[in-house]
Amino acid sequence: MASGGLQLLGFVMAFLGWIGIIISTAMPQWKMASYAGDNIVTAQALYEGLWMSCAMQSTGQIQCKVYDSLLKLESSLQATRALMVASILLGLVGVFVAVTGMKCMKCMEDDQVKKMRMAVFGGVIFIISGLAALVATSWYGNRVARAFYDPFTPVNTRFEFGSALFIGWAAASLAILGGSFLCCSCPRRETSYPPTRGYPKNASSTGKDYV
Repeated sequence: MASGGLQLLGFVMAFLGWIGIIISTAMPQWKMASYAGDNIVTAQALYEGLWMSCAMQSTGQIQCKVYDSLLKLESSLQATRALMVASILLGLVGVFVAVTGMKCMKCMEDDQVKKMRMAVFGGVIFIISGLAALVATSWYGNRVARAFYDPFTPVNTRFEFGSALFIGWAAASLAILGGSFLCCSCPRRETSYPPTRGYPKNASSTGKDYV
């Protein structure tokens, strides 16, 4: 029962992490304008994401523009996109595989070992999905930080971490932790010993040899 509860907890955490990765990928707030210099602009806030850039006016109106061409984007941004999309697809596969191996599901009840192995395999997929998202968000955040501290970057074009990065980091951590819990349901290998044979007791030797 304890392993079943741990398995269910791991699946819920991994599933929530996968949903968070989807939300982070779709959000445009991967980085936002810093306004750290003397020229502070309060009329609008600028955001940039993986798919579009947005400007929010002081009135609350948001205007977004999708990036025109994929070929004009930086290679690092394209790689970040690819990693996040791969993370989402891997998470989708992990959901189906892990659900098949859950103890509370009726499928594959006749073979509990294979069922538990499916849950473990789903956990491994979730871990890989979380790692892909963690690499993508960390790589993007590193680029933002390096550009911010670069003395050659103009003050009015500096950006800081956006909320999508923090959601991505939390979601990737949930997916990795949940996948690890799923892997803890791996069936233990039990060493099978042959049944002990009952040997007839030797008659007590009386020191006499019988012919």
